[in-house]
Amino acid sequence: MPVFDHLGASVLDLPRAIAQFDPILTALGFEKTEIDGSVSWYRDGEPEFILFPVREDETGPHVHGRVGWQHLAFAVGTPDEVDRLHAIAEAAGWTTVRAPKPYPRFTERYYAAFVEDDSGIRIEFMFNPPSA
Repeated sequence: MPVFDHLGASVLDLPRAIAQFDPILTALGFEKTEIDGSVSWYRDGEPEFILFPVREDETGPHVHGRVGWQHLAFAVGTPDEVDRLHAIAEAAGWTTVRAPKPYPRFTERYYAAFVEDDSGIRIEFMFNPPSA
């Protein structure tokens, strides 16, 4: 059983966040469920991801490096999948923080891209196979 059951994030504009997250999570095989006042995505064996509308106006967007969310990394099977998900994110309105590239400072096999949504939520698509 996974240690993490679910992850929730508050967003400035829930309909806009759904439009930004849904193409990515759908591409990763998650199914969307509308819940009164929020939305979630789930894939068998994975923690559920939930978006909530912000409860306090003018409290965002989140600024990377401040207390709170740092980023969420999605592990994928190939560098091409990193590139594909990065393109899907850009098409959905995410801002590129770091374009897909190798990160040898992590490992000689690490390849990743970082994007950020309108609420300042940052995600990473990463490929890092085990060493041979």
